[in-house]
Amino acid sequence: MSRQHRLDALPENIHWGIHDAALPPVLHVASGDTVTLTSWAAADPDDLPPDRTLVRREHLHAMERCAKLGASHMLTGPVFVKGAEPGDVLQVDILDVDPVDRWGYVGTLPLRGTLPGEFDSATIIHPEIDIERRTARLPWGREIPLDPFFGVIAVAPPPHWGRLSSVQPRKFGGNMDNKELRAGSTLYLPVFVDGALFSAGDGHGVQGDGEVCLTALETGLSGSFRLTVRKDLGYTYPFAENATHLISIGLDEDLDEAARIAVREMIDHICRRTGLTREQAYMLCSLQGDLRVTQTVDGEKGCHMMLPKAAL
Repeated sequence: MSRQHRLDALPENIHWGIHDAALPPVLHVASGDTVTLTSWAAADPDDLPPDRTLVRREHLHAMERCAKLGASHMLTGPVFVKGAEPGDVLQVDILDVDPVDRWGYVGTLPLRGTLPGEFDSATIIHPEIDIERRTARLPWGREIPLDPFFGVIAVAPPPHWGRLSSVQPRKFGGNMDNKELRAGSTLYLPVFVDGALFSAGDGHGVQGDGEVCLTALETGLSGSFRLTVRKDLGYTYPFAENATHLISIGLDEDLDEAARIAVREMIDHICRRTGLTREQAYMLCSLQGDLRVTQTVDGEKGCHMMLPKAAL
């Protein structure tokens, strides 16, 4: 029987700003179990709202106790999934994603973002989040709906890569910032170490494709993930799907190459699921696939293709 586990964003459950296969797991679960975890906003002290009463004491405690080893992402985990071995795939069913904070932030930094030379000052805003109505109110009065997702969903990188910043997404997942990975989607990640070592964080209240200014609406989230070891798939690169679409993912410093990877991955997955040739699958991608820019701000840029399952 599958079990449900809870993993709170306590200092002992957080690694701040890095991915590393050498990190010890903070929880062991069986394949098919569900983990509900909390993650605080990817924030430095200067990113917090001026009214500190809005910030949960647990978040402030984590910032005081945890060592920041890289970027601003406070990641909860890692979770050891029993039976996972290198060469397997971890199926991550994203069951629920919910905001936990009544604030978020959006910011710009000099020399960062999609227009790095055009904005020379650091600017930050703190939209008010209505958890019950699932909306955010911007400082100029506009209210927008939330569409929350975790920017970082990852397994451990290959051990020989050593310790990595959490900024760049790679083939183990990580900071993909893909808004399609909301509740109801399934993400498949290739496994590189025993136990997979799953982590998540970098909560986004809402984000447009591109994440152009550098951040989404950064905020704290709670999410439930069903973690299942798959020994029958053999995927070597992240891939996702939801009820209606296949979602291929491409990551590279060069946006053109990221697009090429996303198209190649979709062709491969179409061929796995149908009797089409690669040429036919390529043509189907051109007719029915929507190629989108995921993000252009994380060093390794992202593209993803959305293909309706009804087109297969």
